Amino acid sequence: MTFLRRSTLLATLALVHANNNNTNAASNRDTSLTFLYQNNLNLTDDANHIGAILLDPMPIDQATSACETLNESLLNSTAIKQHAQDFTDLLAYVEYSGKVTSNQSYSIADGYVRYDSSSSSKLVYVGSSDDGTGMTLPALCTQSDQQNYPNATATASNNITVISSDGSKTFLGFRNQKSFRFIGIPYADPPERFQYSHLSTKEGVIDATSYGPSCSQAGSNTSSEDCLFLNIQTPYLPRQGSNDSLRPVHFWIHGGGYTGGTGADPTSDGGQLASREDIVVVSINYRLGTLGFLAVPGTNITGNYGIADQVVALEWVQANIAAFGGDPAQVTIIGESAGAGSVKALLSVPCANGLFRGAVPMSNLGGGQTLGLEGNYATEYSLYLTINESYALAGQQIFTGLGCNSTDLTAQIACLKTANASMISNLATTARYVVQDGAYILAPTLNVYNNNGSTANVHTIWGVTANDGSSFSTYPKTPVANLSSGLQVGLGINASYAQSIIDSGLFPLYDTGNITADAFNVTQRVATDTQFRCVDQAIVNAGVSSGAFKQSYFYQMDRTYSGYNPNNIDGTGPIEPGYPYGNPNEPYYRLHGSDMPWVFGTLTTLRDADDLASIQLATSYFANFVRTSDPNPSAAYLQARGYNTTLAATQTSGQWQPVTNATGPIRIMNVNATTAVFQELDQCAFLNYSIAYYQIASFERTQMESHLETRPIET
Repeated sequence: MTFLRRSTLLATLALVHANNNNTNAASNRDTSLTFLYQNNLNLTDDANHIGAILLDPMPIDQATSACETLNESLLNSTAIKQHAQDFTDLLAYVEYSGKVTSNQSYSIADGYVRYDSSSSSKLVYVGSSDDGTGMTLPALCTQSDQQNYPNATATASNNITVISSDGSKTFLGFRNQKSFRFIGIPYADPPERFQYSHLSTKEGVIDATSYGPSCSQAGSNTSSEDCLFLNIQTPYLPRQGSNDSLRPVHFWIHGGGYTGGTGADPTSDGGQLASREDIVVVSINYRLGTLGFLAVPGTNITGNYGIADQVVALEWVQANIAAFGGDPAQVTIIGESAGAGSVKALLSVPCANGLFRGAVPMSNLGGGQTLGLEGNYATEYSLYLTINESYALAGQQIFTGLGCNSTDLTAQIACLKTANASMISNLATTARYVVQDGAYILAPTLNVYNNNGSTANVHTIWGVTANDGSSFSTYPKTPVANLSSGLQVGLGINASYAQSIIDSGLFPLYDTGNITADAFNVTQRVATDTQFRCVDQAIVNAGVSSGAFKQSYFYQMDRTYSGYNPNNIDGTGPIEPGYPYGNPNEPYYRLHGSDMPWVFGTLTTLRDADDLASIQLATSYFANFVRTSDPNPSAAYLQARGYNTTLAATQTSGQWQPVTNATGPIRIMNVNATTAVFQELDQCAFLNYSIAYYQIASFERTQMESHLETRPIET
């Protein structure tokens, strides 16, 4: 299947694109367009920088016209000199990337400019009357749009069009200060309810200048069933018909418990990342809740429609992303929370194998089922239900909630198919379970036991925030008398289990004098272990040991900002003199989802200079994994880009080493990074989630999986 798909792709990409006759907007018909912007990820500093658009080599008169087509002009030497360090770094990177030869000259309005590493000033200017007049040179256009991400809007002056690889579609997008943006692209036709989606058949001009609606979800008046859209942020558009210099692709799957979320979330906007790291970022919507995951035994409603949508989006990327500067052979899938669960699911989906080369599940809800102890919320994202099990949890309750009360299942389904989508999404019970449907998901859990081909054999990164579980625990609404009471409330466990945790001595109380707060601190530690850390560490250990995964890495994020905070606890650090947004050097909770700005470079509020440095480091790690399947950026790359702070941090931190055995190693992320062993191994073993959890005898594993039937119904 993979061979046929790639063969078709290569044939498609070989087509000569049709001329752009559909719109008056600027295009990449005659030249590639490369965004140049020295992005330090400090949004408050944007006003101090300018960008440029690099064109292919052409005579000066053509360059002037080409810039005018973009509603720009040739950049002049005065502007370059005012931002000399930026352009030194930008042109050094253009040379490093291989797009030009050493000592390349560029056409500008008043002559030529050349990056010369041997020159004391690095930038050498030549007047237009000097030798070189009439040369065919790459040109630097101004880039005057100063709209900041992600609230930029399309205007007549910043529109840009791209022709699809097969020539049947013209995508109308736009640019802002840092990237070309094509948002709200339909990757599938409007889906029919409880049927698999298929690739979009829409042709002609496709408006990609505004986000499509999010998929139907509770509490939203703007969500819709017609929601299968994706968004692209790219630093580079190749000339039509060319596949030169394609960039790696970061394919983002949003979280939200399979019931909410959107690919248009500003926290995961790809513009900053595309600009800073020279990669293409794609984010998607997929069907949610009952409309995306309902499975009814004995019918053709088999669930996993949301997962199937993700596969279709990946197929769209394979067929189309080259036109936007992305390399279909270098796609890495990344997601957080339920997005991480989606990444994990895609690792075992047969028809997704070959559509990506790397996978990053961030804060994967990985709780398994332990023997003799209660299950937990995260179990639903770790062990895949049978259709019967899913229906028992979320089947008849849905029909009843909609008033579809016939005793005939066929009549109930007919009623459900005509019900209002918003009513379905707002029911007290929703289907949100990945199921063993026999087509997309074939087994109860991801196979990391052996390398038999059922799991995509790719490079991976797994990781958690330091206090992921604090977002999935309960802070007592009234003060508690002791630790046992706090654990019972916080974890929803019985007194006996709470006492066993206390008696273990593995989770000692840090006594601040506030027993309620101190008990919650123990609660979140247990929840972090049971719902995130332990099983994910065990997954990586088993996958690496068995060979199911290629080289794989693990991290713990120790510096974050805000995040999913249902308990309204401190997720930024205490407000203190000099720290109006919180002091990150004092204790605070590293909440679930709070690491996303560190991956996307989207933090809008810097608490101190170390926030920026740590974001630059983390973004570099994750982007380099997208580029090379190794998170360690080379010193040569960082030097060429002028990323000196990150270069110093990587030198101080040393290499991020892959997991090799049952002790790790892992990377602890902060201003600098440190190497450590897998965390909480004794605690995990006590909680029955040992590092060998996926290497136990198969009969024990089967016994655990059968306990799914005893789990409480979640609504």
